[in-house]
Amino acid sequence: MVDAIAVRGLVVDRGGRRVLDGIDAVVPGGSVTGLLGPSGSGKTTLMRAIVGVQVITAGAVTVLGQPAGSAGLRHRVGYLTQAPSVYADLTVRENARYFATLHGRGADEADRAVADVGLAAAARQLVGNLSGGQRSRASLACVLVGDPELIVLDEPTVGQDPVLRADLWARFHELAAAGTTLLVSSHVMDEAARCDRLLLIRAGRLVADDTPDAVRSAAGVDDLDEAFLRLIRAAETTQAGEA
Repeated sequence: MVDAIAVRGLVVDRGGRRVLDGIDAVVPGGSVTGLLGPSGSGKTTLMRAIVGVQVITAGAVTVLGQPAGSAGLRHRVGYLTQAPSVYADLTVRENARYFATLHGRGADEADRAVADVGLAAAARQLVGNLSGGQRSRASLACVLVGDPELIVLDEPTVGQDPVLRADLWARFHELAAAGTTLLVSSHVMDEAARCDRLLLIRAGRLVADDTPDAVRSAAGVDDLDEAFLRLIRAAETTQAGEA
């Protein structure tokens, strides 16, 4: 399987602090890869580097065979930020149709994207009147309508109820089965088991880059939460020994 994303020796410094410290990772094409770690671990910075909007100190990021941020990737990569990126004074449908137009798509495709994220009943509502979780899904609809080859999602399930979370993950896997690559960040470890592959990050360093089963095996436990903790402790012990 061809890698959709390849990160090599990535270092990012910001505000006099090292945010990412020598990240090496790959994301296979047509997969759902989870980027997991506690708040402040560097997940969003890594995603920004992948979509080409983060100034990097060293290293390289290749996306779909091109340097991250290349003009040729503009319509091939979709990015859902943590903050909703839709217009509050437009309805859900109007937002989706506007973004569809930018990608050369039609109204039917926009309406399908709205339905895919569970907002068909709220399509005529102003985004400004929606709940936080609904706004996030409206933003996701605007990403999906462009039919990108790679979708980078920063905490897309925050604020969603368990049923909607399950529906969104099912949709993610449907997209992957059709060939789309998804990189999904979360700080909730119970979502790790829903991924084909995991990137576990802690304090700007990659702790693991493997399948959920391989992460469990490496840690010697069945629980992914406990596996992450054990891998963190092992990495911290190694770093202390190198200091």
